[in-house]
Amino acid sequence: MVKVKICGITNISDALLAIDCGADALGFVFAPSPRQVTPEQVENIVNQLPASICKIGIFVDSELEAVNDIKSRCSLDMVQLHGSESTEYCRALLPNVIKSFQVRDETILKLLPDYEVKAYLLDSYNAKIKGGTGHTFNWAIAQKAKEYGMIILSGGLNPDNICQAIDTAQPFAVDVSSGVEAAPGKKDPDRLRNFITAAKQVPVEERIKS
Repeated sequence: MVKVKICGITNISDALLAIDCGADALGFVFAPSPRQVTPEQVENIVNQLPASICKIGIFVDSELEAVNDIKSRCSLDMVQLHGSESTEYCRALLPNVIKSFQVRDETILKLLPDYEVKAYLLDSYNAKIKGGTGHTFNWAIAQKAKEYGMIILSGGLNPDNICQAIDTAQPFAVDVSSGVEAAPGKKDPDRLRNFITAAKQVPVEERIKS
């Protein structure tokens, strides 16, 4: 069964709703975004969550010390990097680090082996923004990327296309934000529930390189 990460959480009601619907992980955006949250906000939310839920902080080219400070303060389990962070930067955050890559074509596959991380998050390419593009890419590329490690599929996922996306890419996990929103930073209960229910129904093949 695929893991489901609900990103762009900004309030406790959405966090608890996502967990109730079956989410495995929640994402909190600390980088400039309509969904950006402060460490104070996240600390307050996390203190009300069950320990079993995976809590992930999203950063873009932040100072390493700042990332570690926020991770500790907010009791984050993982950090997810969406900037131009170097391989050395990523290695310093092991073992709890996810590196995001924007996919234009299969040339992205040449970059993955250079990064020693827990998982690779593959998103759609957009020259202006680092994540949350709302657009899909060729999911067959994500399937090929599994050769290098665990893949988290992102980019334009929603309740209508999630089954096809998982069936094609066979990822370890899927990541959604705008696809289950009523407005930026506010989740739509029906879309959220439908997305997670659909995702959990699609069979996935045995994991590789866990």
